[in-house]
Amino acid sequence: MAVNPTWIDNVSMTGFGLRRSDSVLTMHSGAALSARSGIVPGTGGLAVSLSGSTITIGAGVALVYYPGEGVFRVPMVSSSTRTLTAAHATLPRIDLVYLRVWCHSVDASGLNEADVVYLPGTASSTPTAPVPAGTQIYMPLATINVPASGGGSPTVSTAVRPYTVAPGGILPLQTVAPSPAYVGQFYDDQTNLRRWNGIFWETMAKVESIGWTTPALAASYTTGDLTSNGNANGPIRYRKYNDRGTDYMEWDGGAQRTSGSQVANILSTALAAGFRPQARASFVIARNSVGIASGEPSVVHSCKIDFAQDGTVSLVAHAAGTSEVTWFSLKGIRYPLA
Repeated sequence: MAVNPTWIDNVSMTGFGLRRSDSVLTMHSGAALSARSGIVPGTGGLAVSLSGSTITIGAGVALVYYPGEGVFRVPMVSSSTRTLTAAHATLPRIDLVYLRVWCHSVDASGLNEADVVYLPGTASSTPTAPVPAGTQIYMPLATINVPASGGGSPTVSTAVRPYTVAPGGILPLQTVAPSPAYVGQFYDDQTNLRRWNGIFWETMAKVESIGWTTPALAASYTTGDLTSNGNANGPIRYRKYNDRGTDYMEWDGGAQRTSGSQVANILSTALAAGFRPQARASFVIARNSVGIASGEPSVVHSCKIDFAQDGTVSLVAHAAGTSEVTWFSLKGIRYPLA
């Protein structure tokens, strides 16, 4: 059948038709003519804060989708306030702050407007956030955790608010994967950048920085510093990170052998199971410069190191003497764990 497209001269459009057409502006929820409700990320819009008993909802814009009716664009051009209900004497509760659209053709409310609603929850030993009753076009903005009287101050959480982006955009701050997903869809799970490949969600990159772990060394070794020990390579440290779906180990720093012969593990204890490679990883590393003595091998400026499946880290040298290291560096070593 023929339909009326938007932005054509002398074509009359109903609100219903415009709302359906606006669904092209945002990410869909998996069905034809659907859309995803949410706030545009990065704008800070419709922020909810609490001072005493005053709830303040900031200005902002949102898209609110209602099944079968399309997308309602809601520009709240100024902030508003609501009053927090007093705490229960002995029980906590969870309140809800949400953005509501009144549309008479949908909810028979007699109104055609949008506003913010504060809905107190029910006090309980195991409280849950309330759900708006009846036919309501709405989108949650925040919950307020209200302790029992004398149990502390109420706190605001915006974990319930959805975000929406243009088709093909990356959804931020997701606690669960978008569903249903389409091939090539991306989202930020607050730790990783994930992509749906048609079968499962791949980890494409880490969103947050990965901290370093500085291990204790065996008794014969002193960890490096920035002045002398380990040829000023800094302390030995490692971290595990994910690159395109595969976990890697990365090493940094150097160490000094203080006394005794080289040992089977330069670490005081073996690496934990989650930090061990499936196959031995071997590298040639920088070490102290030495001369060539009679009977010693001619390669004197390098040393082999093995990262074994049992979590040990071992230097491999010819024997005690000029070929045995006094300092060495692990800076830049990187290998997959799987």
